[in-house]
Amino acid sequence: MSNNGKVFKEFVVILQSIEENRNMYDINRIRKDFPILEREVYGRPLVYLDNAATTQKPLCVLDAMREEYLNVNANVHRGVHYLSQQATDLHEAARETIRKFINARKTEEIVFTRGTTEAINLVASSFCESQMKAGDEVIVSEMEHHSNIVPWQLQASRLGIVLKVVPMKDNFELDLEALEQLFSEKTRLVSITHVSNVMGTENPVSEIVRMAHAHDVPVLIDAAQSAPHEPLDVQAIGCDFLALSGHKMYGPTGIGVLYGREEWLEKLPPYQGGGEMIDRVTWEKTTFERLPFKFEAGTPDYIATHGLATAIGYLNAIGMEEIAAHEKELATYAAEQLKQIEGLELYGGGSSLSFNVGNIHHLDIGTLLDRLGIAVRTGHHCAQPLMTRLGVQGTVRASLALYNTKEEIDTLVAGLKRVVKMF
Repeated sequence: MSNNGKVFKEFVVILQSIEENRNMYDINRIRKDFPILEREVYGRPLVYLDNAATTQKPLCVLDAMREEYLNVNANVHRGVHYLSQQATDLHEAARETIRKFINARKTEEIVFTRGTTEAINLVASSFCESQMKAGDEVIVSEMEHHSNIVPWQLQASRLGIVLKVVPMKDNFELDLEALEQLFSEKTRLVSITHVSNVMGTENPVSEIVRMAHAHDVPVLIDAAQSAPHEPLDVQAIGCDFLALSGHKMYGPTGIGVLYGREEWLEKLPPYQGGGEMIDRVTWEKTTFERLPFKFEAGTPDYIATHGLATAIGYLNAIGMEEIAAHEKELATYAAEQLKQIEGLELYGGGSSLSFNVGNIHHLDIGTLLDRLGIAVRTGHHCAQPLMTRLGVQGTVRASLALYNTKEEIDTLVAGLKRVVKMF
């Protein structure tokens, strides 16, 4: 890789500093990397608990992107000049960083997208076009985000495919026995979330993959809500596709990743056409680039890919195991404290804690908490079928990140108690 000097200098210093203290989860040191956490809202310290929607960005990510814009800004792959080659080096180095992060076999299996939503749409479009016909089936679950429902419904309306749904048990876990019964000779794909964005439920994806593969059915994993919180290993999971979003793991918005097994990506047709993804174009025929470029039409957001790689470097420097342990302790503490509030009903647990309190509307709770400086999410969380299953219109959701503290949980609980008194 080219010597990018200034681009990496501050980033390397930050990561070295974190690495020296890896065995100590220094929450105060970590929080200093996120200046937005020091601001006030309505005259109160910000308590940011909307991380399942998007996470805040550490300074090293912002600095890395700024430095690339200032010093290495040129279109990638096509240029022979120095800046273009340097930008290409950073872009492809980011692909290798992501490959290592999820333990894919090859960089050819890493496709850059705008996020999890586009990654799932890519698979839905290309897989259904080439591998499915009317009457063929895709299995999803009752706890999916709309991004893993609507793309398949669009294909159902276009091609006549059938969507089958794994039910959820009353303990907020998937009914795997019911899943087994859904497989038929027409089942072509299982597309399932790793962690629910509403309840924080973690699905046993390795077991689901084994079950599907026993029927010769490939599996797509929506890892948007697991990638920021725990180590991912696509080879250990055994999945055929996996999607994640940069903005939920301390990286830039508008960048994400589709992992696909090389043999599957080779089978699928391109999702979009245009520059970058072509090998040769004539009026009679177009041939396409090798993997992964076959699926990357147009100029990529090469600044964002570098930002995402920097975010992953930041996560690795802290340690994904350490992050998982911190958040598990925090989630357990939060659940214990929330359950002490009279009338509060908690749906699931984990890094996303969704709840309602008595007959108080979730929007009212969120609005009043906001005036106390506490940022939570309210509504259906782009999971309306799950809301129907829970028997509610929406919930309040407090979602955790590596920089959250028990003191912030205490602030949330105190705020909820104030809200309850008001009603």
